[in-house]
Amino acid sequence: MTDQVNYGDGIPSDGELGLIGDVSSGRRVIELGIAGNNSIALARLGAKAIAVDSDPARIGDLRQAAIAAEVSVECHQGDLGDLGFAPSGTIDVVVSVHTLDLVDDLGRILRQVHRVLKPGAPFILVLDHPFASVGVDEHGSVRRYGELRRTIGDLLAALDRSNFRVEVFHELGVDGESAVPTTLVLKVRKLGS
Repeated sequence: MTDQVNYGDGIPSDGELGLIGDVSSGRRVIELGIAGNNSIALARLGAKAIAVDSDPARIGDLRQAAIAAEVSVECHQGDLGDLGFAPSGTIDVVVSVHTLDLVDDLGRILRQVHRVLKPGAPFILVLDHPFASVGVDEHGSVRRYGELRRTIGDLLAALDRSNFRVEVFHELGVDGESAVPTTLVLKVRKLGS
């Protein structure tokens, strides 16, 4: 177990990127979709960690891992856009690591995240980079930009419509195996109340 939020294999952790900030003193942090042990890392860092996931098995696994790590994580099973358990303007940070890539109604989730965040609070999104799916698949079919994933323009427009301002934009994962970025990491801030 680690005390760092992980953004994916081969991608720098939050310890290197520094996007989440200080969550000690019981700051309320929602993890949208369970990604490894990020909720446990947040709890170890002093946050009041809250995890939302639609998969009951992942919720059960997280509860067991939290017990083993001797930390408390509040778990909610349900759709990632069902944040009714959190009153408006009460959450300090929301983190989503590779859980919003293929959701149908991204706008609904963004509106709910905006509602629960405190004014000016950050939302950290980690997504598969849309360029990574471009190319020829194993059957020889051409995959064009925007066919499998939202384009970057579509994502930025959805964030703008939901009243978020982009603060940090990282295109990561270019290495010896990948000539294009594999991961998109954004830190956005809630505008308005």
